Amino acid sequence: MTQKKEAFYSVRKIALDLLIEIMEKEAFCDKCLHQALDTYDLEQRDKGFLMRLVEGTVERCIELDYVIDQFSKVKVKKMKPVIRNILRMACYQIFYMDQIPDSAACNEAVKLTIKRKMHNLKGFINGVLRTIIRQKDRIVYPKEGTKEYLHIRYSMPEWIVVLFIEQYGINETEQILQSFLTEKKALAVRLTTSRYSKEEIIQTLLQDHVTVKEASFAKEAVLLQDYKDMTKLAAFQKGMFQVQDESSMLVGMISGIKKSDTVIDICAAPGGKTLHAADLLAGSGQVLSADLTKEKTDLIQQNCQRLGYQNVSVFQNDALVYKEEWKEKADVLIADLPCSGLGVIGKKCDIKYKTKPEDIKVLASLQKEILKNAVSYVKPGGRLLFSTCTIAQEENEKNVAWIQENLPLRLVSIEEDLPEKLQQKTGEKGYLQVLPTMAQTDGFFISCFEKTI
Repeated sequence: MTQKKEAFYSVRKIALDLLIEIMEKEAFCDKCLHQALDTYDLEQRDKGFLMRLVEGTVERCIELDYVIDQFSKVKVKKMKPVIRNILRMACYQIFYMDQIPDSAACNEAVKLTIKRKMHNLKGFINGVLRTIIRQKDRIVYPKEGTKEYLHIRYSMPEWIVVLFIEQYGINETEQILQSFLTEKKALAVRLTTSRYSKEEIIQTLLQDHVTVKEASFAKEAVLLQDYKDMTKLAAFQKGMFQVQDESSMLVGMISGIKKSDTVIDICAAPGGKTLHAADLLAGSGQVLSADLTKEKTDLIQQNCQRLGYQNVSVFQNDALVYKEEWKEKADVLIADLPCSGLGVIGKKCDIKYKTKPEDIKVLASLQKEILKNAVSYVKPGGRLLFSTCTIAQEENEKNVAWIQENLPLRLVSIEEDLPEKLQQKTGEKGYLQVLPTMAQTDGFFISCFEKTI
């Protein structure tokens, strides 16, 4: 996107351009939206509309295509990319944006078709949408309680539905899929309590008219609402908080980090766990934080500077490459490893389309290779924390079993360090699969090992 900022653009035109990039060219939704918001000089209301329209259309795409196919002689897959995405975004407005009159969604879709010099298809667009509007209360869905129903109603690729049903059963799967589509109205942040009191941070946020609510279980976390630009908040600029999901905070909570410890975070970007470790060290010890690319390490460095941590060293390093100087250096090693991301579908609406069944095996294998290196960095008696942001057992529980069989590590109980809401599950065994239905957080897996030799 290269246009210079101007005062006015059609928000729906921008949305269409973004949907074509995301759904046809496999661009990342969040990056496309950030670039668009930076490029176009939009009013706050229009920014909100753009984000809702693009993210919602991507999120509900499977269901929208199913509906369109019921009323169009030409099936979605055979349509021109521009046409199918005009229909998708119009249908999303009709079904999920109550503040937009159905007639307006239809008329704007026709206008977009004309602007794209497809005058001969304006009648087709108008006819399909008018029919959908007339019959939207009579759409036939697959039978409830079936995998086909979950696939369509919750816009989830069928292979993921099958995987979840095999692991969690159909009722739990439906709850998980429902949670992914539940709008998250508040942002979880971890407070920098080693430098500021919780009361001082909350007061600073309130002065900027931010709504602050208690988090689900993490004492050092709060939920934020009613702010326009987080980066302009005084509390953000002073380094009083870091954006981090509560489930991710569990790594620090169970880590056993003590003052003067050396902590190594081998796959650290964007730096949430590195920063949490630095906060727990309260100015003592050191955190060695690494990731693969300069873009990622620059982001970690920026966050460290904003929060004012002096005890963090950032390295550009491939976790698959053994780093001799780190041998038996870590009291605590954080291995939050590359994964399918199936636990964060609720936040990354396009990840379910980009992840393929074969990726699960590839990523589980990659995790094993990284862990072979990582275990060498841990001191005898030190801890290794293995975590992911997925809920696929092959990447989680099955790799825990592999670790026990192949590496000099033993699971240690995390039960006492878990918040009460998450106790009495599998914490005593040394691991926990957090489902998004358990605490209104991301799906997340954590496990804690102690090195035996």
